[in-house]
Amino acid sequence: MAYHKVNADQRAQGHSPYLDNDELQATALELEWDMEKELEEPGFDHFRLDGAVPHHLGNSQSPDLDLEPIQPSSSPKGRFQRLQEDPDYISHYTRQAPKSNRCSFFQILKVFCTALILFIFGILIGYYGHRKCPSPSTSQEPNNLHIYHEILKEIKAENIQQIYRDLLQFPREDDVDIAMKTLVQWSSQGLEDVQLVNYSVLLDLPGSSSNTVTLKNSGECFYPSGQQCNTETKILHSQDLLHSYAAYSAKGMLEAELVDIQYGTMEDLIHIQSITNVTKKIALLKLGQSPLLYKLSLLEDAGFGGVLLYIDPCDLPKMTDLVDKAFMVSLNSGGDPSTPGYASIDGSYRQNRLNFTSLLVQPISAALAKKIISFPEDAVQKNRCIRLQMPPTVKKVISLNIQSVTTYKTISNVIGYLKGTVFPDRYVIIGSHHDRLNSYGGQAWASSTAIITAFIQALMLKVKRGWRPDRTIVFCSWGGTSFGNIGSYEWAEDLKRVLQKNVVAYVSLHNPVRGNSTLYPVASPSLQQLAAESQSSSCVEKTKCPRYNVSSVQIQGDSDYFINHLGVPATQFSYEDIRTSENSNFLSEALFPVHSTKTEELDPSFSLHESIAKLTGQVALQIANAPVLPFNALDVALEVQNSLKGNFCDEVDIPQLLSVASRLRDTAELFQSDEMRPANDPKERAPIRVRMLNDVLQSLEKSFLVHRAPPGLYRNILYKLDERTSQFSVLLEALEHRKLHQSNETFQAALSEVLNSINSAQVYFKAGLDVFETTLAGKK
Repeated sequence: MAYHKVNADQRAQGHSPYLDNDELQATALELEWDMEKELEEPGFDHFRLDGAVPHHLGNSQSPDLDLEPIQPSSSPKGRFQRLQEDPDYISHYTRQAPKSNRCSFFQILKVFCTALILFIFGILIGYYGHRKCPSPSTSQEPNNLHIYHEILKEIKAENIQQIYRDLLQFPREDDVDIAMKTLVQWSSQGLEDVQLVNYSVLLDLPGSSSNTVTLKNSGECFYPSGQQCNTETKILHSQDLLHSYAAYSAKGMLEAELVDIQYGTMEDLIHIQSITNVTKKIALLKLGQSPLLYKLSLLEDAGFGGVLLYIDPCDLPKMTDLVDKAFMVSLNSGGDPSTPGYASIDGSYRQNRLNFTSLLVQPISAALAKKIISFPEDAVQKNRCIRLQMPPTVKKVISLNIQSVTTYKTISNVIGYLKGTVFPDRYVIIGSHHDRLNSYGGQAWASSTAIITAFIQALMLKVKRGWRPDRTIVFCSWGGTSFGNIGSYEWAEDLKRVLQKNVVAYVSLHNPVRGNSTLYPVASPSLQQLAAESQSSSCVEKTKCPRYNVSSVQIQGDSDYFINHLGVPATQFSYEDIRTSENSNFLSEALFPVHSTKTEELDPSFSLHESIAKLTGQVALQIANAPVLPFNALDVALEVQNSLKGNFCDEVDIPQLLSVASRLRDTAELFQSDEMRPANDPKERAPIRVRMLNDVLQSLEKSFLVHRAPPGLYRNILYKLDERTSQFSVLLEALEHRKLHQSNETFQAALSEVLNSINSAQVYFKAGLDVFETTLAGKK
């Protein structure tokens, strides 16, 4: 700083004594601050505003500030402090004769104005710096609960019903039309960033004429529904007949003997192969009990040439009338068949994959199955259901005629973003579907789309009043779902690198109202606790709230890619009918005609739709706003240990698995107690540690993705086939495979995959703990 010390001895000799006394009492030193020299000094030109790091301006104690050029010894404030601290300091100087009063006044005014400008300038910097750098450390949890309630109370059954009816009344020809309708609705609600994302994909569509099944013994020809082949039937039921097929099945004609293999389990196959040669024969197969793609892979390996697929009436819900209805299934495991593993963007290489199997597969109604096996009508007993089975002495030869057409079509996804304020690079995805490329699949797509639209409507009312979530919420309406979740696969493959890093959870709205008997919640192990708590808090009268078991089982729909390729925690709520038997699992793979499953008959008041919308919304809001992601690491470790219990351990010696599972639990307990609990206390919550903790939680399920899984089974081993089985699906399948092929190689490979997955998760948790300990030690 430029200051001039003026000695009192240099004053004029004839100066007035009055002036001497007054001035001497006031001060013994006058400091003149030359502003122009101040600006010329090298230290001052370091003072600047850096808009790229505004958080430094909001915190004067930040260690990142560069204060080195400012020297305390040359600061006017520092010098005045020295004067105050050392009263004798003035005795070292004598005072020069003062300048005129006019000159002193202008100097004082100059200093005052400069200080005032700098003060105002500093206030402006602090204000705008604080606006650009909101602190996530303050606790918002109590307010959040009130905000959730305000949002969810705006979701009303009558609104969902009106949206639902508008969707069904909209005239449409293909997938793009209904996607555009959805986009307009979302945009009209105020969602700022809504996009229509199109992909050209290979679809397997019905041919110009219906597939047929002919009994060679009698010469009778039937359509898949069981009606005899004639012109009148074809005209009256043309759409139903055309869409009763298996998409991506092999095509052509096959005449062969029919073999009843019931549900196509490993025991069924071993039994059949012990009594007959099944090569190029046609299997009569029941849908259910295990995934269709898995059963078809076993039949193909066994040498079968074709499959007649039906649902046993004993497995159908009692309130449904689907015995005389044929259905559609897809044999596509996921995505565009012509671009497996990569997105169907312009310029992508297209592979020639017209079908996924060498089998000719044809779905038929239970009524036709009865005719084929000559099931006696008097076999039906009151209060007891007799399962369909072909008598051992009956020999049937049938002829299959399957004609479908593969062609490229455009499918559309609607993607809308509600940007977060604190963690905008972290996504909570809510997914529905609008798939209407054919007349099958019931009206579930309209239920799904109506619920997500109603939630957007309620959410945007709050956003318009200034509120926003902490994390970004991404709303997705998928196309091509009934052909193998094509829309979601293509979009996720297109954005794979971004989604691997940014997605924290997927909330599914696939077919939310399939019945009206019971609520059926499904969640990955890390989200089971949140799903259960959401159900409890949504009940108005606690005494009437049933206790629902949240399970981690395989589910249908567009969550598939996020669970099995990205390792993202997922959850889904739906209403279903009470399952009539243990074989009722995977019946949702069948898509029945629209008129067979009328949503308004299942839920006339749309109260079930409202319930699903509020449960889904509550879970999504909690994930999007919780400072620490509401994922339970210990629940994952416990799920792993439970998967190694029971009869499974009696058949296999797995000490290594048990040992590494025990270590995983110990590490998860330590992680939960030492890191998650302190972070959930606002008083102990440091932003950098919260971000590190969330990064660990976000990726904790990725370790459980095995490289290979049998067709139809999840790659994510945390999910079971159904509620009855608690063991790892890939290991159970490998045990069955060993029985069929008398080989231990497949089982050892599966055992190694599971062992490495559990060990990888344990190492991942341990590495997270080590990082926290290192960071804490560094700060100390």
